[in-house]
Amino acid sequence: MPRSPEDPTPPEGLPDRLVAELEDLSPEDLRKTIVHARELLRFHEERDLPIEPEPGEDVVRITEHEGYTEVVKRLPCEDGCDDCPHGPYVYHVTEEPQPDGETKVHWSFIGEVNVDED
Repeated sequence: MPRSPEDPTPPEGLPDRLVAELEDLSPEDLRKTIVHARELLRFHEERDLPIEPEPGEDVVRITEHEGYTEVVKRLPCEDGCDDCPHGPYVYHVTEEPQPDGETKVHWSFIGEVNVDED
């Protein structure tokens, strides 16, 4: 079906078959598609958590799992400690939605872990 000048213009790079599918959807199905697309975006964004070591920390390993990222790191405590850094400790890192619609990175302390050093 030829496009009229009043038809919305799809974003550049959107596959033609997807454009055709979307144009055939009812308003209700389009709303459901938007909800699902937002969920997919959140899912993909969770994979790219900003995991940066704090000053003095030593990140030993980062492992992606479904629903969280496992981070193993050593931590400093206070100046003058002869045993620093301490650990290694394991954390599960997730993104948590906030009431304002934003997300926040959340670190859950799991405990000390043995790490084979090569």
